[in-house]
Amino acid sequence: MKPVLCVLLLTLAFSCYEASVLVCPAVLSHVRSLFLDSDSAFSEEIQRYDAPLEAVVANMEVKKCMDQISSNYRRKILSYVVQTEYACNGKI
Repeated sequence: MKPVLCVLLLTLAFSCYEASVLVCPAVLSHVRSLFLDSDSAFSEEIQRYDAPLEAVVANMEVKKCMDQISSNYRRKILSYVVQTEYACNGKI
């Protein structure tokens, strides 16, 4: 559960930081993929960014931890992240 909390807090921090006006759509796509996609689909998502091998391995480790959480909880967490993004970007 600790990795989920870290991801959520980081997402909130980046989304609501005063210097960032909008959250990059690629960040939300990456977070959505992290929470919902299969390992292979998430790996393809990471490779779109030409990430170094170390970053890919680290992201896949986080994905393994996320996959241990039930899909219902992952969907709830993702919905909170999206709601926060909307609130921070003034869409609500």
